[in-house]
Amino acid sequence: FRVVGAASASLRTDPDYLLIGTKRGGTTSMARWLLDHPDVRGLYPAIERRKGAYYFDVNYGRGHGWYRSHFPMRIIHEARGRLRGRRQLIGDATPYYLHHPHAPARARRHAPDAKVIVLLRHPVDRALGHWAERTRNGVEHLPFSDAIRAEADRLAGEEQRMIDDPGYVSFAHQHWSYVDQGRYVRGLRRWMDSFPAEQILVLRSEDHYADPSTTYTRALGFLGVSPHEPDDFRAWNTKPKDPIGDEDRTFIEEALRDVVAELEKLLGRPLDWEGFGQ
Repeated sequence: FRVVGAASASLRTDPDYLLIGTKRGGTTSMARWLLDHPDVRGLYPAIERRKGAYYFDVNYGRGHGWYRSHFPMRIIHEARGRLRGRRQLIGDATPYYLHHPHAPARARRHAPDAKVIVLLRHPVDRALGHWAERTRNGVEHLPFSDAIRAEADRLAGEEQRMIDDPGYVSFAHQHWSYVDQGRYVRGLRRWMDSFPAEQILVLRSEDHYADPSTTYTRALGFLGVSPHEPDDFRAWNTKPKDPIGDEDRTFIEEALRDVVAELEKLLGRPLDWEGFGQ
C-alpha cells in the first residue's frame, strides 16, 4: 500500500485537519468520533484503520511522498465530495505532534491550510496514563514513582539534540516524558507561532470526557462540517489504572505549577485543574 501510494503521491491530497494531542488526552476517541461523520474519511488504506501517520515527528525522514501515500487520490476525493454535495475532509491524528519541537514548522510547510485540534488533559492524570500505557507496551519497567523522578536524567539534553539535529529521533523524549509532555505551553506556543489563531482549537480533555456531545459539536463547527452525533460516544483506548499517590501528585504539581499558570495566561482562560489553582 505504501509503495503504491508513494508512487502516486503527487496525485494525492494533504490533510484538512491535524489532531495533535495530547497523548492520553482523548485523541483516539475524538479521532474515531470524527471518522463516524459521513463527510470525514479515514487514511489510506481503510483496512489499516490508522488514526495518524506520525510523519511530522518520527517519520519525517521517509519524505513527503511517503506521507501522502496515507491519503486518497485527489480526483477521487473531490469526486466523492461532488457526489455528496459537500466537501469531504481527511485528517491525521498523531498525539506526539504537540510535544515534538519540529512538528509545527513541518506541518506548516506541508499542510499550511490544515485546521489544528488540541486536547489538553490534567497533567497529573495524563502522566499516569502515559506511564501505564508504556508499561503495558513493555517499554517501561520502572514503577511510576521512580519513573517520574528518573525522567530528568533520562531526558537530559534530548530535546536540544533534536533541535540541533532534525533527523534525530529520541526514544526517551517520546516514550519516557511523563511529566515533560505536561509542559503544554511550550508545544502550544510553537504551534501558535506556525499557524494563525483561527486555525487552532484548544479543548479540555475533561470536557471531552464529561460532555462528549458538546465537545464533539465544537470540533465539527471548527472544521466546518454539518452537525452529527455518533451512535455511541464510546471512549476508545481507555484502560483501568491504580490511583496516584499523594507524594507523586505533589511532585508533578510542583514541577508544572508555573507552566500551567503560563498556559492559562496564553489561552486567556482558567483550566480549572485541581491542584493548579491560583
